[in-house]
Amino acid sequence: MRRAPALIASAGLLVAVLTGCSAPGDAADCEAPVMEGAASKLVSVSGEFGSAPTVDFPTPVKTDTTQVSEIIAGEGAVLRPDQSALVDLSVYNGTTGAVINEAMYDATALTALILDKEKTLPGLASGLECAQVGSRLALVVSPDDGLGPAGGDANSGIGADDSLVMVIDVVKLVLARADGTNQPVAGGLPSVVLAVDGTPGVTIPSSEPPTELQIGVLKKGDGETVVEGDTATLHYTGVLWNEKTVFDSSWAKGEPAPFLIVDGSKTQGGLIPGFANAVIGQTVGSQIIAVLPPDQAYGDQASQTIPAGSTLVFVIDILGVN
Repeated sequence: MRRAPALIASAGLLVAVLTGCSAPGDAADCEAPVMEGAASKLVSVSGEFGSAPTVDFPTPVKTDTTQVSEIIAGEGAVLRPDQSALVDLSVYNGTTGAVINEAMYDATALTALILDKEKTLPGLASGLECAQVGSRLALVVSPDDGLGPAGGDANSGIGADDSLVMVIDVVKLVLARADGTNQPVAGGLPSVVLAVDGTPGVTIPSSEPPTELQIGVLKKGDGETVVEGDTATLHYTGVLWNEKTVFDSSWAKGEPAPFLIVDGSKTQGGLIPGFANAVIGQTVGSQIIAVLPPDQAYGDQASQTIPAGSTLVFVIDILGVN
């Protein structure tokens, strides 16, 4: 399998390898910004969804507008702007037919894409809008919506005037925010209020911090259960109990992040113990609050903006698992 060149990856075409889930949606009320056209009709794709396709198209394929043809209709959740999609994705040079990237189409190495033109190649982000999980698409991205503005990519042989041909299986969606049912939370835990976009605000009590790990479920999701060793996609905000200040937030960074859910005190590359233990056993769609005493966090070691001996508070949205 050939990997996408660095320029395409940095443009946001290839973001991360994950899996996730979402609830079905209604495609009837979604107005797709990209339509079928003469260029996308030139792309012949055969094979079943979830298996490696046979792809053929005459060269050169040229277009001034991005176009998409639905090869296999999906019946699952609808992709909308700012959502994250998990796809199998192959990319070809429309002028030469050369392979830029070919996926395995076996759901073992899915590509995570955010439907945001600032974070993903504009033609790809637009071309996926209103597609449904379970669909296979033939997408032809115009130079203006692809690598044309960057002058192409000489390393991969993509010129500024080359269109990109993509064959995409839309496998899953990752939730944009926790969508579970609100739950009563035990007293003594910090209170949480949510902004319109889901960003949590945390109010720390004036009492002394707890000396044991405390976990509260704010929203109970009905998705998959996170088990130790999963890679989970999470939105989170971290607050220092004593200072009552935010020290880290995926919401501030503009997108969720994937984490290997293992105890880093036992497994290299894992998380601080309290964070991992708070997420293990929770379900996708849930939002939890966890208070980590120092022995469940960084102990007597300082870490960047976290003073030694700190009690940490996390609000975590669980958006997807592998």
